[in-house]
Amino acid sequence: MWAGRDRDAKYTRAFDAVFHAENIESLTTPPQAPKANAHCERVIGTLRREILDHMLTVNTTHAHRVLTEYERHYNHHRPHQARNQQPPEAPTQPPKPMHHNHTHVIRKRLLGGLINEYHRAA
Repeated sequence: MWAGRDRDAKYTRAFDAVFHAENIESLTTPPQAPKANAHCERVIGTLRREILDHMLTVNTTHAHRVLTEYERHYNHHRPHQARNQQPPEAPTQPPKPMHHNHTHVIRKRLLGGLINEYHRAA
């Protein structure tokens, strides 16, 4: 496992030693590359807005379980604007809409109801 950080002087050897004690390698951004952390910061911002601002994680095991469930939701169900409202792991063609007079929808609650996924009933 690794953790990325920038080259600011506030990150001392003692800071890196905390991660090293947990078997986490500390990687620094390339010199003079201010946008190198942009992808990581985007993901952290999404996690914070969609989960962490609404939920208290009590320990590492709980955090891992929450992030694993959210990862599945993010990659298999959550719509993404850049992908024409399709999740990253979706088939290339969106499913054809079903035309029924009575459409039933099933709600799947995730993370204690913090996130809901909706599916058409068969």
